[in-house]
Amino acid sequence: MCREGWNCGAHEVKLLNTSSGDTVKIGEISYVLKTPRNPELVPVNHMTEALPQMVTQHLRWIMQKDLLGQDVFLIGPPGPLRRSVAMQYLELTKREVEYVALSRDTTETDLKQRREIRSGTAFYIDQCAVRAATEGRILVLEGLEKAERNVLPVLNNLLENREMQLEDGRFLMSAQRYDKLLEEHTKEELDAWKIVRVSEDFRVIALGLPVPRYKGNPLDPPLRSRFQARDVYYLPFKDQLEHLYRIGPNVPPERVSQLLSFATTLCSQESASLSLPDFPVDNLPAALAVLNLFPMLSAQQLVQRLYPYEVMLGKEGRTAVEGVLRRFELIDGSTKPSPTAVVSVESVNGDPAGQAAVTLNITNQNITFQVPAGTRPSRPPKSSPAFISTPTHDRLLAEMMQSHLVKDICLIGAKGCGKSVIAREFAEMLGYSIEPIMLYQDMTARDLLQQRYTLPNGDTAWRASPLVTAAQEGKLVLLDGIHRVNLGTLAVLSRSIFPVHPSFRIIALAEPPQVGSTSQQWLGPEILTMFLFHTIKPLAKAEETAVIQGMIPNVPKEAVEQLQHLTHSLRKSNDPTALSLASSLSTRQLLRICRRLSQYPEESVAHAVNKACLSRFLPSLARSALQKSLVNCSIEDQPDPASEQSHLYTCTVKDGLLTIGNVSVPVYSPDEKMKVPDVLFYENVQHMMVMQDMLKDFLLGEHLLLVGNQGVGKNKIVDRFLHLMNRPREYLQLHRDTTVQTLTLQPSVRDGIIVYEDSPLVKAVKMGHILVIDEADKAPTNVTCILKTLVESGEMILADGRRIVSAGRPNAIPMHPDFRMIVLANRPGFPFLGNDFFGALGDIFSCHAVDNPKPQAEFAMLKQYGPNVPDAILQKLVAAFGELRAMADQGTITYPYSTREVVNIVKHLQKFPDEGLANVVRNVFDFDSYNKDIREVLIAALHKHGIPIGAKPTSVHLAKELPLPDCKMAGYWTISQGGSTRRKLLCPTESHQIDIKGPVFLRVQSYPSERHESRSVSFTEEQAHWQIPMNEVNIVCDVTTANDSIYVATCNPVSLYAMKEKGDSVQCVELYDIFPRTISGVWQPFVSVAALGNPLQDQVVLHEEQVCPAYKMCKEFAHKNWFLFYKENGSQLDVVDVLEGQVHTISLPINLKAVFLVAEDRWLLVESKTDRKFLLTKPMHMGAEDTGVCQLHAISEDAVNTGFGTSSAPQEVSNEQLPNENLSTALGQKIVSPNRVLCDTNTYANVIVGFPDLMSPNEVYSFKRSSPITEGRGPDMFFGTSKRTGPAKRVNCVCLLGANQVVRALPPTQVPLTEIYPKDVTPPMTAAYLEVTDLNSKKLKYIPVPRSSSVSPYTVWISKVSDTDVVMAPLGSGGVVTVDMGGYVRLWETGLDNLQRSLLEWRNMIGSEDGRPIQITIQRDSGLDVSSPKHGQIDPKNAPHVGGNQWAGGTGGRDTAGLGGKGGPYRLDAGHKVYQISQAEKDAVPDEVKRAAREMGEKAFKQRLKEIEMSEYDATTYERFSGAVRRQVQSLRIILDSLQAKGKERQWLRNQAVGELDDAKIIDGLTGEKAIYKRRGELEPELGSPQQKPKRLRLLADVSGSMYRFNGVDGRLERSMEAVCMVMEALENYEHKFKYDIVGHSGDGFDIELVRCDKVPKNNKERLKVLKVQ
Repeated sequence: MCREGWNCGAHEVKLLNTSSGDTVKIGEISYVLKTPRNPELVPVNHMTEALPQMVTQHLRWIMQKDLLGQDVFLIGPPGPLRRSVAMQYLELTKREVEYVALSRDTTETDLKQRREIRSGTAFYIDQCAVRAATEGRILVLEGLEKAERNVLPVLNNLLENREMQLEDGRFLMSAQRYDKLLEEHTKEELDAWKIVRVSEDFRVIALGLPVPRYKGNPLDPPLRSRFQARDVYYLPFKDQLEHLYRIGPNVPPERVSQLLSFATTLCSQESASLSLPDFPVDNLPAALAVLNLFPMLSAQQLVQRLYPYEVMLGKEGRTAVEGVLRRFELIDGSTKPSPTAVVSVESVNGDPAGQAAVTLNITNQNITFQVPAGTRPSRPPKSSPAFISTPTHDRLLAEMMQSHLVKDICLIGAKGCGKSVIAREFAEMLGYSIEPIMLYQDMTARDLLQQRYTLPNGDTAWRASPLVTAAQEGKLVLLDGIHRVNLGTLAVLSRSIFPVHPSFRIIALAEPPQVGSTSQQWLGPEILTMFLFHTIKPLAKAEETAVIQGMIPNVPKEAVEQLQHLTHSLRKSNDPTALSLASSLSTRQLLRICRRLSQYPEESVAHAVNKACLSRFLPSLARSALQKSLVNCSIEDQPDPASEQSHLYTCTVKDGLLTIGNVSVPVYSPDEKMKVPDVLFYENVQHMMVMQDMLKDFLLGEHLLLVGNQGVGKNKIVDRFLHLMNRPREYLQLHRDTTVQTLTLQPSVRDGIIVYEDSPLVKAVKMGHILVIDEADKAPTNVTCILKTLVESGEMILADGRRIVSAGRPNAIPMHPDFRMIVLANRPGFPFLGNDFFGALGDIFSCHAVDNPKPQAEFAMLKQYGPNVPDAILQKLVAAFGELRAMADQGTITYPYSTREVVNIVKHLQKFPDEGLANVVRNVFDFDSYNKDIREVLIAALHKHGIPIGAKPTSVHLAKELPLPDCKMAGYWTISQGGSTRRKLLCPTESHQIDIKGPVFLRVQSYPSERHESRSVSFTEEQAHWQIPMNEVNIVCDVTTANDSIYVATCNPVSLYAMKEKGDSVQCVELYDIFPRTISGVWQPFVSVAALGNPLQDQVVLHEEQVCPAYKMCKEFAHKNWFLFYKENGSQLDVVDVLEGQVHTISLPINLKAVFLVAEDRWLLVESKTDRKFLLTKPMHMGAEDTGVCQLHAISEDAVNTGFGTSSAPQEVSNEQLPNENLSTALGQKIVSPNRVLCDTNTYANVIVGFPDLMSPNEVYSFKRSSPITEGRGPDMFFGTSKRTGPAKRVNCVCLLGANQVVRALPPTQVPLTEIYPKDVTPPMTAAYLEVTDLNSKKLKYIPVPRSSSVSPYTVWISKVSDTDVVMAPLGSGGVVTVDMGGYVRLWETGLDNLQRSLLEWRNMIGSEDGRPIQITIQRDSGLDVSSPKHGQIDPKNAPHVGGNQWAGGTGGRDTAGLGGKGGPYRLDAGHKVYQISQAEKDAVPDEVKRAAREMGEKAFKQRLKEIEMSEYDATTYERFSGAVRRQVQSLRIILDSLQAKGKERQWLRNQAVGELDDAKIIDGLTGEKAIYKRRGELEPELGSPQQKPKRLRLLADVSGSMYRFNGVDGRLERSMEAVCMVMEALENYEHKFKYDIVGHSGDGFDIELVRCDKVPKNNKERLKVLKVQ
């Protein structure tokens, strides 16, 4: 590459011997040599026989500059060429060298002078720059772009004027000035002035990279101006080619030239514009040396080793490189063979030592060559029991042998794919001793090479690092994690000067670079020149299976199959989510899973996979992807074992054996008993399961990682676990400032000597304790990653030179076999602001997700914390917190509420039971009280579960009570006895079996029910409500209850819904197959439901009345498993006995209108047309043969006085009697008698005393209405009048005998609204009113039932079902359940006793405030004894008195009567009236203040509208869209904030003059250095790293005509506008992080611009404009 104008013709280099000394001549320029004083500092072996022309020209130019006395700067691409040119020049001119490899950690002291302590005194020791200047050497500075800014200007004056002031007071002066001074002064005088002469032979050669193109700091202009620059580019093509021909004589010349052409192409400017890293041209000779031995090798594979483009480049880059390969015919990977295996390795004796003959098999021929080897005997391949060889690994090892011949190797592979294992196997084959060095991010270049320490007498000294000793002893160094360490630190490796053992080699291990990432793209041009690269691909399925089965012989085959199927399906996927999951299932993890399955074959594979991937804490998308993959691979998850056998999860310690669940382990006997933790722990099934899981892994020898939210009991579980096993614990808490040093050793200075205190980690390793590392995610992952070597290989190097090893070695700490680590970390992701510990190190631990206990377990645990807290309160807490946790998982709220918070609430309630739950929960939720949106979400969730936060004790809103009319006796019912046969009719019966069809199998679907407790803000009769998940056209037509179950039947389509009164789910069965509709006419089915009793509990009977003939069902005794069916106007009764499967038909002489089963053996019949009543008595057992006859008795009614009376048909008759005390209260007289309650349209209630058992005349007492209830409903609000024929099917009247109440549902038209509501109050919109007639208190109440939000359009059909929009059934003894037509189920408490009990509980939950101000009282003993109690003197003026033992009616005194003192005979208030207002009133904000605040808000709002010129109409329009998505905007902003927080993390800045003392610099501090501090600061981005640009988002909106055309049907346009509004609002003020634009598409075009990324809407008006366009 000769540049024009610099071509000086052909130069040759000559050495001339003359009398004055030797002379070197390059071309026409000559240089006279001097004899070096320190010949060992002169470089040797850099000159080659044939120097390329280009190099000769460089040397000639350097000599010119040397003669001129100028300093030079050799600039050029990465690689060793610049350094070798400099060294060749020094070797040629026999100059001594001072070499410094600069890095970001180089400081001024490394260049000028460093202090060392000698026998208690600090001395300055000259460093390289000063030594070179005074001794006349050449200072070679390599890597100027690596040094931090403002370090190198120290040299400016030395470069320019050859002057420098030193710290020890000396002054360096240029030779000319010094010699001038020497003419006038003596040398002694100059020495006394501390002036030192700079040799005239001192020169500086700087080597650096051109910085805008490569990463690094640009040159400081003043520094740059002091150098002369020379571009040392790669050798010209011709020179390179000749050089390569010489190295590879066996390689066909055209292949050499193709390779070189390829390399040169990739170093061109064009490839740089594609941002491809430079090809490491300087490594070509090494590659050719391999190709020379193996001419049949594929060139493409060689290129991959030099330039692993598949791993480090994106798709574009890969395509470009493959294009160039194709151009030079180098794509021969598939045709050319590669070595298949290492056949043998034999040590070679003789000279040179440390060689091994390696034989490789390639295309069935064996080729033997010699490579460097270690000092230990080599081991034949495939002889290690711990290494299972596979063809892939055999080939890889063979390829590594080839590379090992010429250069250091770097293995690139994902974590857990076996890099370390392969490196170890390789080392053992060649007999190497391994030196593992774990690299971490903060590692400095000094840490890699040397460590400072103090000698026993306090002197400072330097100790070679393991890397250096390994280089001197010829070991194999494993550099683990070069992807973490800073580039400048690594660069030091390429420039080591000390004598290196010929066998020394480095194997670097790294994870693949992340293409396109700013921080993770570590594989740059400089590192490319340092290694040959081998990528480890994940094993093929068959090979991985072979490895697993070889390592773990007794693993279940089927499990391995399933695991492999899953893993490889994930690895092959293109989906980034699947690939990230695959990284959690590395070979290492699979081996761990299989080890466990071989030990516990009954475990499910799904459990193991979920555990390994920590699926509990994956984002929902990834979790569902994992579940889907599991299902696709037919890996079934077994049901939760806790529900089946909770009694199995117990722990016992018996005869020195601990058993948790079904796993046992002998109890440990420790030396240090006081380190065994002991903790208060209440056992629960879930935690026992986690501990059993932990014990399984513990017994397999794993280190454990527990991940979970805060407060779920991670520490408690671990402490309990260790307590049970009796294991001593060492505890280490990590935090932001944890460094690698503090993790291992704590240096301190004692008597001037540095002493290292062992950290808990080292103690645990020594003693065999369990190390518990808490908050592992708070420390930077680059610090915690040093745990990897400790866990994996049991080795770790400490700062004081000692090392932890698994086997004994000198100056080493052997790792105790009992040592284990248990690491605790919070889950990754927001709001835990930690680092992703699991992502970085998860696969070297066995992971366990710890979750909050399930509801039952949590309830049991809370019960132990608060034995006196009522169960109802605990249930509410468990439910509310369960819901909040679910919301946190979905991302609606950010804070994951944990068990710890609930436990604290329960502890408080246990200690102070009088304090209300609503107040105590504020201890947890006050943190959120200033965030309006989150507060609303929280309050809604707490209210839903009935925690009345924010309610006042006064907010009791029960329905208004109206007086009930007096009870009057209305007449008699006389049942005809005996006499003539006309009045006593016998009815024949006959029996036959029921025909049964079926069974039909139906699908039961379960839906979660959003159950809301209704008494959260105020106390009303309504207890709870929820909605049935039914279609909006469906119609509810019946409801019934049994025990705590509620059954609802609907009829369009026919379905059955079942739910528990306190449950959280609704079961639904759709029955349209069983109730087929008839073909003709309009079919409007009408279904009744009845629940059966023991032994048929939880079974129901459905009866459909429309199918002709129209039977009606009487279900009063369904709980006894029999029903009665009759036809309206029919003359027979059918009794169906469900248990016996029989029908008994009773023929009657009358036509029926209605039947009421008033007792099991007595039925009240009403004749049609006449409304006459009959009593049918029947034998108790229908099946008894002898008495197969029923008797019919006519009932005659005699009114006491005429008036509309008793003859109207009953609506409801109770089938049991009122309890005696209730009967007595209702009638106002003491009475004991059989009775029934009868309801009809004219009365509120009737009590028939003596009916049906007494045959004497029965008295009828009634509570009359002023006007009868009219059947039918009033005109409907939406649909006008309802046309209906006949009365409604449902009467909606319930008798609650226990509560002495009759409850009916009435339409609003039948209710005296004027009496209930004041004149100025509009009655609320209601579905119905519940009319509660209370016969105990003689009161009448009307409770409004809220309207449902949706109602079926079939109004006529609904009106046939019921007069009101609700159907009703009794619930327990003092309540009812209503279901309205929209499917809302509401539970009501009407019984007075129940209401009073609930009100008391509710008030307790709110907390009572008695209105008295709280006083602070300090009780102290005044030392004066109480004399004797007396009244005291009465003050005629009645002035207030405090203390003094004299006046009566004072306060705080002794002996006299008064308030608040001691020893007085009684309290005496001296009669001033006490005005006291309630605490609530005192706390309330005055109304005028509230009004002012409201006005201020409105004024500001109007002002804002005026500013952005938005009308109030526009504002409300906008609010319609904005309000609908406010919560989602909030959630989105929370996520964006978390993105923000992570980017702003500050770092440690080292080598500072102020800040905190840096432990690594303690010795420097002893010697008196200044820059020994570190402080937090924002790290400047590395120069040359790509700029962080805002992310680009594009929102595509559908603006086609169909959007508004069908908006009326499904609201699609509104939803789309809300979504656009949400995006615009959420991204407001994040312009620096996100740039977005919004584009519409429709039939007219696909790119209708709505928002441009540079003109995003700034306020509501602009946003509304966008929405309007849409």
